[in-house]
Amino acid sequence: MGYRNPLLQLDAGRALAALPAEQRVPLERLLRELRHQANAEAEKAWAKRKGPMAAYWRAVSTYARHTAHALRQEVPHGGS
Repeated sequence: MGYRNPLLQLDAGRALAALPAEQRVPLERLLRELRHQANAEAEKAWAKRKGPMAAYWRAVSTYARHTAHALRQEVPHGGS
């Protein structure tokens, strides 16, 4: 991603990254789909001049992306 994922600074974020791959992979896919859908909703809201809803959906998209990237990371076992 080119930056440090802020979610990985949280214990819960590191716990996501520490999940077994068979749990992380489908969650990552789901969150990437959520990101795409939220981006589409943001664009629709922006086109309707609904700035607050566009900002909301853009935030949802960003959180989904950060969480998906956290799931792609692997935290070494035995520590964070």
